[in-house]
Amino acid sequence: MHRIILLFTILLTSTLCYAQYPEDKLDEKPTLKLGGAVRFNYNLSTWKKDQLERGGDFGYDLFRINVESEYKGIKLNAEFRHYSEAFGGGFLKQAWFQHDFSEKAQIQVGLNQVPFGIQQYNSNNWFFNMTYYIGFEDDHDMGVKYLHDSGKWQWQAAYYKSAEEFVFGQAEPSPNRYSYDITGRNKENNQLDFKLVRRLGDSLEHELGASVQGGLIYNIDTERNGTKYAAAVHYEYQAEHSPWNVKLQAMLYRINPEYAAGQDLDFVEMGAYGANYNVASKGEVYTAGLSYHLPVDSRLLQGITFYDNYGYYNKRISGFENSHMNVLGALWTAGPMYIYTDAAFGYNQPWLGPEWENALAAGTPGETDWHMRFNINMGYYF
Repeated sequence: MHRIILLFTILLTSTLCYAQYPEDKLDEKPTLKLGGAVRFNYNLSTWKKDQLERGGDFGYDLFRINVESEYKGIKLNAEFRHYSEAFGGGFLKQAWFQHDFSEKAQIQVGLNQVPFGIQQYNSNNWFFNMTYYIGFEDDHDMGVKYLHDSGKWQWQAAYYKSAEEFVFGQAEPSPNRYSYDITGRNKENNQLDFKLVRRLGDSLEHELGASVQGGLIYNIDTERNGTKYAAAVHYEYQAEHSPWNVKLQAMLYRINPEYAAGQDLDFVEMGAYGANYNVASKGEVYTAGLSYHLPVDSRLLQGITFYDNYGYYNKRISGFENSHMNVLGALWTAGPMYIYTDAAFGYNQPWLGPEWENALAAGTPGETDWHMRFNINMGYYF
């Protein structure tokens, strides 16, 4: 593994050193683009009796700042988010340095999106899909990624030294982060990813893709490395002049931690937004999404996107109860505002039910019911 990682790093570094870049680009003046968003959220959860009595809760979701810059052929892309303290407070979502070798090829170094499955999102709604909650949708880690896109073919290769590393050394990883990663007494390290995409059709509206991932899991107690690997295949339909979008994906993963003797090997801790929970160490996830965009010609409203996203989590651990989630809703576009209205249904889903710690591990066999959270997220993007 270490020899492969060293070879991969040398190849990327050599390519960067000898890349040809137009002289006129090197003489450009620095550019800086600032943006961001402010979001508020209303939710009403069927399993929270006190909230039902109040008629739901409406409050602060996030404030974020986006920065894009370029100077002498080097680009910067960064996003800082600040949530309430209960959801982790302030942290980076992404931040990377980028160099474009050509219009088709680029390299990114830093906290960038892991090339796995449908990107940027395997979903249309505010809640994402089941893949997000076990670390396989819009995941961002610390490393080096190379992208090559010729239109019909795209491939990405990446090496990640660690996940969002905010606490160094032997300390437990902090759950104050945007995307779900392994936490607790384990730390992700030395991960390799490869993704290949083939686009079909006259306007390349059909996308077929395959992704593979493999890496190490360092245990703080035993000071030994376990292993982690995953694979996925996907299909997406997205035509420029069609209102329809279809997303289909199937994936599997296996995590083999090196716990101390006597510890339960059937789950690992994962964390984001300020809190950890347990996730089965083996499983498959099947997801499907369908959306339809309706243009609206009015002074205030420009469009409505209707969608339904479903995810099924098959845990490969004896005695563990499987999980489901389905989000039915619509995105309303009004100038700079994006308003998500979602009816999110969950079965053994920590964000959509009363069980938090073990919903994505053993669950609550014999006692689990479907629960629903009605959610309105309104954001002003600038």
